[in-house]
Amino acid sequence: MKKSIILLGILATSIGLSACSNNATTSSAHSGHEHHKAAVADIREETPRADVLPQFLKNQPKDMKLVYLSVAKNRELLEKIPCYCGCGMEANHKNSYDCFIFKNKRNGAVVWNDHGTKCGLCIEIAAKAMLDYNRGKSIKDIRKDIDEKYKEGYAQPTPTPSL
Repeated sequence: MKKSIILLGILATSIGLSACSNNATTSSAHSGHEHHKAAVADIREETPRADVLPQFLKNQPKDMKLVYLSVAKNRELLEKIPCYCGCGMEANHKNSYDCFIFKNKRNGAVVWNDHGTKCGLCIEIAAKAMLDYNRGKSIKDIRKDIDEKYKEGYAQPTPTPSL
């Protein structure tokens, strides 16, 4: 578990450097967020369990796979965290969890969503939230931090209910 937390920290830091930042140059570039226009083309793939990753992750980096596995274990948290990439409007996502997992079935099967593989901001938000949660921060405080960080220069948040 400690190794996972360290890897998530490294991933969040590296993606934070390459994902959209909160300055005027990238904010205007981010507002278009072109890949979300193809959200209907997101790949969805079912696996029998949450610990079995979908094939669309086969050629992705280890860190990406780790994020997806971690998301599957942090549903309670990520369903309370909004995403600010525009996926609420373009893909009908309700929260950060939806960027990675489309559906959890009663029999334990998971329908994964490849949206997170195409969006550094989705990964950045989810990884930061999971890191903070694993460090003992409350969901309410994590939500407050995320909302504050992305309130300007990013797309409208997903319609995640207030805490």
